[in-house]
Amino acid sequence: MKLFIAGLSTETNSFSPMPTGMASFEEGSIHHGDATRDKPMYWTAPLHIWRDKAEAKGWHVIESLSAHAQPGGLTVKSVYEGFRDEIVAELTAAGGADVILLALHGAMIADGYDDCEGDLIAHCRAVSPGAVIGGLLDPHSNLTDKMMTEASLLVAFKEYPHVDVPERAADLFRLAAGTAEGKITPVMRDWDCRMIIAMPTTKPPMRGFVDDMLAAEGQGDLLSLSLIHGFPWSDHPRTGSRAVAICDGSAERAAQQAETLGRRIFALRHELHRVPPDIDTALDMAQAAPEGPVVLADMSDNAGGGAPSDATFLLRAMIERGMTGVATGLFWDPIAVRICKEAGEGATLNLRMGGKCGPMSGDPLDLVVTVRKVASGLTQRFGTLPAPMGDVVWIETRGIDIVLNDLRSQTFHPEAFEQLGIDLGQRRYVCVKSSNHYEAGFNPIAAQVIGVATPGSINPDFANIPYKHRAKTYFPVVEDPFA
Repeated sequence: MKLFIAGLSTETNSFSPMPTGMASFEEGSIHHGDATRDKPMYWTAPLHIWRDKAEAKGWHVIESLSAHAQPGGLTVKSVYEGFRDEIVAELTAAGGADVILLALHGAMIADGYDDCEGDLIAHCRAVSPGAVIGGLLDPHSNLTDKMMTEASLLVAFKEYPHVDVPERAADLFRLAAGTAEGKITPVMRDWDCRMIIAMPTTKPPMRGFVDDMLAAEGQGDLLSLSLIHGFPWSDHPRTGSRAVAICDGSAERAAQQAETLGRRIFALRHELHRVPPDIDTALDMAQAAPEGPVVLADMSDNAGGGAPSDATFLLRAMIERGMTGVATGLFWDPIAVRICKEAGEGATLNLRMGGKCGPMSGDPLDLVVTVRKVASGLTQRFGTLPAPMGDVVWIETRGIDIVLNDLRSQTFHPEAFEQLGIDLGQRRYVCVKSSNHYEAGFNPIAAQVIGVATPGSINPDFANIPYKHRAKTYFPVVEDPFA
């Protein structure tokens, strides 16, 4: 049996000022056929799992490109085409494959391509028409008809935060191997849930929903269930939630299972749709809390959703209130990092930081800061996998500790602060630039968690996202879009 593995992913925010070009992929992760020679990281872990499981079966493994970028704006056309063509050329040179497994995202849009994943899968299908083609997806996908018809299997992460990447990669391999070995005949169907909302899985009702999905798989002919949450800030005709079921040999059963799953999540829409407070309301809540640390999430400036991660709105408000005992980050500001590194640890200087990427970043802050720590090569945990942080600087001003870095990344884990020497247990407030992924790491240390609807590139006002391509036919714009 011949297995071909590759990865190509980014998440496209149609409202981000950050184009996604070659430099973005270079900062993320690019491996030309050798990702599995390095230690597993968030983006490359699926390839490690697929290689290990295939080799344990005695299969021949051909490893191609693995290229991944932090979410941002529209992907440059030549960059996408170059990566796609590299994968297709290597598949062609290999004479096709019995099984093709792709580590994708599902919401990658390039100039001229509104469905990069569907386009890549179709190109692979053209080279190897009889192959079992499996795609591993982020649930924040735009699930298209082309993806559904050209792929044999699509499996999405179930958890949000996405801490189950290894488990879902293993699920995809198991299903693909069973198909290639003639043990199962998978049939996929999906159902449009007609809603765009956030669905974190750490708390009820989503916690029970995901647990029930896991328990149902393997019962009778049901092979796999996935809930596509949709990526709200991707302006695409298919933006939104969709339920996906894979059954053994039965299109009718797969369609029934997908609709049952979709109707169940739609029935939870009011319980799930929670409007977060604005800055002033959130800070009133935080200051009224009897104890800390209170974790405040700067939801709209999340690099993991394509935002710059340099917005100053929340920090400015805290400074204006005279709040102290604050730790905040990660602020993406390579210029400020460069200046602080040059000055060195212990230096006190005037520093302009943040607010550099446009109106959604706010105005820069002019501060007198002391450089407390400079570090390079740090990572922070996301689930069990490390995520790089680049060069990192801890600065202090007016009782506020600020973490800057030069590699755009959201804040996943307390390690982002603590490995620099910042004791979060001694801080009253901890501000993280993240929408939801932070909860896996920060919920265990927080006295209270408050998501804040700050201004920014991924503002969570789902009813008023200024789409040009997505029709306004979804909840919460329409109370019941099935009526």
